[in-house]
Amino acid sequence: MDWLSLKNEAARMLFEKDAPHIYASLFIQIATAKLSRRSLGQILPWLWVLGIELLNEVTDIWRGGEPQLKPWQVVSGIHDIIITMVLPTVLLLLVRSAGELFRWYPPET
Repeated sequence: MDWLSLKNEAARMLFEKDAPHIYASLFIQIATAKLSRRSLGQILPWLWVLGIELLNEVTDIWRGGEPQLKPWQVVSGIHDIIITMVLPTVLLLLVRSAGELFRWYPPET
């Protein structure tokens, strides 16, 4: 297998494994903001994403069936938390610092 094939396969595996975390985090953040009538620049929608992700990781460890917590479970959990929280964090910071990017102005007629 050549380098490009190996790189493409690694990217495919990473994307397929992490995509649900990424999509769910954005959905949860946006839905929470909408339902709570809060801005994406406020911390509450971000905290909901973090809370649900932490609950998800605890559930993953509990369902893993290992009698004791293994190092690979910790590494995998940290990876999932980071992957899940990157885009919600970027969105939170963008809305807070450059909120004008997210305002819609009707076209002038």
